[in-house]
Amino acid sequence: MNAVEFGYAPGAMAQPYDTSHGSPYDRGSADAYYGRLSDPHYYIGGSIVGIRCECETEEQLEAYKAGYAWQIMYGDKKEW
Repeated sequence: MNAVEFGYAPGAMAQPYDTSHGSPYDRGSADAYYGRLSDPHYYIGGSIVGIRCECETEEQLEAYKAGYAWQIMYGDKKEW
């Protein structure tokens, strides 16, 4: 598994996913950052304060997985 498989190439001009606060991509990245297991979800109205929804469409699942994979491969991890 690599980030390119999920539609993200480091150094690319544009990110193909919505990365706004609470989006599936954002939540996938946050779950990986905090060392949580994959749990595809997103928030309507922003993380934690909004309404939690499960990812149901292929687009939502793909965005969540891409955020999770990117964070594992290129991001840092919360140090407790």
